[in-house]
Amino acid sequence: MQATKGRTIEKMVEEQIHQWQLSTKGKKRAEKQGVSVITVSRQPGSQGDKIAAMLAESLGFTLFGRDIMQKMAESAHINARILETVDEKGLNLLEESIATLIEDRHLWPDQYLKHLMKVISTIARHGKAVIIGRGAHFILRHEQTLCLRIIAPRKTRIKRLAGQQGVSEGEARRMILKSESDRHAFSRKYFYADIDDPENYDLILNTGKLTPMAIISAVGKLIEPS
Repeated sequence: MQATKGRTIEKMVEEQIHQWQLSTKGKKRAEKQGVSVITVSRQPGSQGDKIAAMLAESLGFTLFGRDIMQKMAESAHINARILETVDEKGLNLLEESIATLIEDRHLWPDQYLKHLMKVISTIARHGKAVIIGRGAHFILRHEQTLCLRIIAPRKTRIKRLAGQQGVSEGEARRMILKSESDRHAFSRKYFYADIDDPENYDLILNTGKLTPMAIISAVGKLIEPS
């Protein structure tokens, strides 16, 4: 579920909300077993976005990319519509988990972070989702979430990005350093956390050594019900 145009994103969000409403209407929510949400944190140029999309497709999960997550969190109207898809019990659990997160991390959330936490928690409540970035791995810390970190040596990432964007390696390096700085700042600002800290993840995968297909296969086997 990714898009680049604002209007298209709004339409996609509404379609997802409609799907959630249809799936829960007149049905009692069954407790999910095993991994129902995968969060993907990635270094720029590590192929993390590609791997997230491949994972979603192979598992039959919905992909929530950066653009759509941003739109969901920024819009109070969309935020309210998303919360309407959760029953009263689910809302109470959602509020409790967010309150616990705020207390444990000593956060002082602004309106954006409050919306973001509610959006990500609601997505997790519905399950069958792959969430890219936006600190989802800091928000969802339970047994039904698998938190991945996709990395690669910087030289490898620079060469990849230069080839993908058709720019010099010097320009690719500048782009990667800027993106890394922005992502570190986001994690520090909203979660008081280091995005590179391995303790924040269940699995760290190096695409300098592993192909995307090898990662998809490994993760698929890891989350298969025993």
